[in-house]
Amino acid sequence: MTGRLDAAVVLQLIGVTQQYGNGATSVSALSGVDLQVHEGELVAIMGASGSGKSTLLSVAGGLQQPTTGEVVIEGSFLSDQSPAQIAQLRRRSLGFVFQDFNLIPTLTAIENVTLPLELDGFRSRVARRAGRDALASVGLEDKLDAYPDDLSGGQQQRVAIARAVVGGRRLILADEPTGALDSVTGEMVLRMLRARVDAGAAGILVTHEARHAAVADRIVFLRDGRIVDESRRDGAEALLAGGSR
Repeated sequence: MTGRLDAAVVLQLIGVTQQYGNGATSVSALSGVDLQVHEGELVAIMGASGSGKSTLLSVAGGLQQPTTGEVVIEGSFLSDQSPAQIAQLRRRSLGFVFQDFNLIPTLTAIENVTLPLELDGFRSRVARRAGRDALASVGLEDKLDAYPDDLSGGQQQRVAIARAVVGGRRLILADEPTGALDSVTGEMVLRMLRARVDAGAAGILVTHEARHAAVADRIVFLRDGRIVDESRRDGAEALLAGGSR
């Protein structure tokens, strides 16, 4: 499929299914998911364990191809892209934030942040300037040369966020980013994600915490790989109250 969509739609999933296995042993992780995420919008994905939350994030970020359906990022259909083009798109437009940080222990904070830029061909001086600015934006301008093992969990997650937003990435995908953090640090991380989205990015936050989902503009509930309910911020309290049914 080819074509371009509304420029304000940073991410679109169209009839996405993800199936593992074949025949009687097959499992459907996602079933006919339709989702749009606009610039300046943070969408929280909630659901029980095994509902398909992490699979949705993986498919949305081009880490795995859907069995059927289309994933569209900034108007480009991933099905039209080669593996090399998808890898390039991830480096330039997507930022991932994971619960376990995924920092490279032998690289300093700024080296972790600038690595995607350098892999994309940026000059070292330009990449370092961008990395320094990204770390400053999360309050770590004094930790540029610190290694992950010398940082607290909260500081490591802030480095991960700086890496996710460096270079002005347009789509931020966060998978339980506060799960390994204390409540105070977790709230700080959520404020940072919210600020990046308010600055013009689009974001998806996978979480099982209702209080964390409340920072989003829209909350989407998954059950058995299907979107079963959603609400915008002004209806979030009612949705969260009914989400435990």
